[in-house]
Amino acid sequence: MNDVLEGLAANPSLPSGLVDRLIPVAREWVAIALGERTDLRPAQVLALAAHDEDAATRLARSGLLTAGDVDPVARPEVALVLLDEGAGPPGWARLFAADPDASTRRRLAACPALPPEVAEALAADPVISVVVELALEAPPALAGRLARHPHAEVRRAVAGNENAPPAVLAALATGAGLPPATSCLVCGADSTPSERELYQPDKPGRGNGCDGVHACTLTATLYAAAANPATPPEVLAGFAGHDSSGVRWALADRTDLPAEVYAGLAGDPVPGVRAAVARNPAIGEALIRALAADRDDDVRRALAHHPRVPLDVLAELAEGTKIGTVPLPRIAAASPGELAELVASAPATVRALVGERHDLPPAVRDALAADPDTKVAKAVAPHPGLGEARLRGMVARHGVAVHARVAANPDAPGALLAELARHDPPVRRALRAIAEHPHATAEALLPCLDDTRAARHAAAHPALPPRTLLALLTHPDPRVAEAAAAHPALPREAMEALMAGLPGHPPGSGGRPEPAAELTEPGVPEPGVTRPVS
Repeated sequence: MNDVLEGLAANPSLPSGLVDRLIPVAREWVAIALGERTDLRPAQVLALAAHDEDAATRLARSGLLTAGDVDPVARPEVALVLLDEGAGPPGWARLFAADPDASTRRRLAACPALPPEVAEALAADPVISVVVELALEAPPALAGRLARHPHAEVRRAVAGNENAPPAVLAALATGAGLPPATSCLVCGADSTPSERELYQPDKPGRGNGCDGVHACTLTATLYAAAANPATPPEVLAGFAGHDSSGVRWALADRTDLPAEVYAGLAGDPVPGVRAAVARNPAIGEALIRALAADRDDDVRRALAHHPRVPLDVLAELAEGTKIGTVPLPRIAAASPGELAELVASAPATVRALVGERHDLPPAVRDALAADPDTKVAKAVAPHPGLGEARLRGMVARHGVAVHARVAANPDAPGALLAELARHDPPVRRALRAIAEHPHATAEALLPCLDDTRAARHAAAHPALPPRTLLALLTHPDPRVAEAAAAHPALPREAMEALMAGLPGHPPGSGGRPEPAAELTEPGVPEPGVTRPVS
């Protein structure tokens, strides 16, 4: 029942009077669905916020619930959300800064634009996790001071803060000019077991605990600085040979380092580091061609996604590596002449990659649609502009292998979708595409109800027959029943019937009827039965 009510709560056609009756009994996801409606009246917003905390926080984030509607003492969670959205008054921040609960102060520390005196108080908080939270996004001046904090974990947080001044980030990366930290999550007396577990000495590869210089956290700090785009690249270039693969990986992801750094990282023993170099748009053609000889599939796959990989290198990669059916940046940037040349002379694997680009010139598109290779036809089948005749020709040549992709074509007509839906045995992926297709007819949708994943989309489709929609309210899959209840075409009488058994329903309305008996019409197919519409 909750699934049906959740769908009903999201139904855009639910009358305001029924929204009023649903609010007092809404629980969990039903209340949240109500909170995501865009047609709530101010009184309904207040009633829902008073009834459910999760819905109240969502209403606060959406701007429907304002500071004037909230008592921060009675509703601290909602008040903190408003502060996080920049919609809470400064007095609330001062109130929560003195809260004895450290988790509340930690939540406050994550809020933007805190009053200066509140930020200062949090920076001096005795609980390190509060200071760490503040350091993650502290403004430049405060970040500079927190970089000298005696706890190494606070410094690590500053190293990842893009607001921190570049000179501060450079100091954190090198340690130059900073006093030594005095504690970390391993040796700090105030650290919790879960915090210490980040650097536990008994975990493989985590070292032997704190060595007095907090080496584990220093490495984590360098990693954070290397991943921070505000850190000066000239400071980081010297760490390309660092013992930590995480640090080297972060450097390989940057686009502002000298070419020799990338060349060195291209020979890294860790494939993930080399793959990061391979997809990095800052590397040049010489290094791209060198990486094409890498034996690791992840490296070669990453190189295929490089925006400037030469087309001959891409062809070589496509022949020996599973790249996947995704548009590639180099193919997306190819000129009409390059595309025509690829279609005319490239191997089928490359022609299929061209087909994944769905803004092709008509001549190239049509040539790929007539391609004898099935994988090429599958790639181009969803391309807009292919008429019914070409789509039917692809189905005739390649059969069920292209059904799902043809069904995903935005121009596929309803009659063709109905034919694909009736195929025996069913092509499950085609049914799922048909269930979401705007041109799907009732005839095409009914077979989709036999597929678990397609049924939930078919139940939400505008073309679904009303009598079938009513029958789906009792579908054994709760997601299908929820989609049917959320359908804008659901009659008001059905909505009333679904709410008949709820507390507060008008007297004399009786209990909730059995939908199979009272919400369906004669001759309605049971959910999952693909009998055609008469």
